[in-house]
Amino acid sequence: MNSRERILGRVRRALADAPADETPLSRDYLREHGQRTIAETVDLLAENLADYRALVHRCADRELADLIMRLLAERGSRTVLVPPGLPPYWLTASDVTQVHDRAASTAHELDRVDSVVTGCAVAIAETGTLVLDGSPDQGRRRITLVPDHHICVVRVPGQVVSSVPQGLERLDPARPLTWISGPSATSDIELDRVEGVHGPRTLEVILVGED
Repeated sequence: MNSRERILGRVRRALADAPADETPLSRDYLREHGQRTIAETVDLLAENLADYRALVHRCADRELADLIMRLLAERGSRTVLVPPGLPPYWLTASDVTQVHDRAASTAHELDRVDSVVTGCAVAIAETGTLVLDGSPDQGRRRITLVPDHHICVVRVPGQVVSSVPQGLERLDPARPLTWISGPSATSDIELDRVEGVHGPRTLEVILVGED
């Protein structure tokens, strides 16, 4: 029995005598703040991402490989971590060394990689949040937490929603969800901001529209 099973077992025993409440939960809460067009929703996403100090770029699909090449070159990246299902054409214009994530990769090995490029599951405009769910184009959670530079590609408008409730409808709660609102940052009691403590210092988001 592992730790998770022991904890859940204790919870079940503690609740064994609790009366069953089968009253359905109310779902009549506000689903989004105001009505927006698709273009307005995407603009709000870009605005809130930038407010969180993410660097936001826009391009058409045919321009994506060249843009990724430019961002990696500006960063001075020589190696890039690649999830197993990343579309190969995203990196066809880049001559950096591709590092494929392996189960045996250690945190120290991942920390030596300059950048990581991933897709995402959904992007939430009202909160400026990207959600990754471990799909093949996103990889495991740790590959986006250890490298110092993360380039995340968002399909517009297909992966963009207005609100958190709308985003949750698209997500599988059984998957390993990572919610990202800007680059890693934390503040102490004096409100001194420190970036890169528990994730990348630099987050670049590419909003890719249809050609």
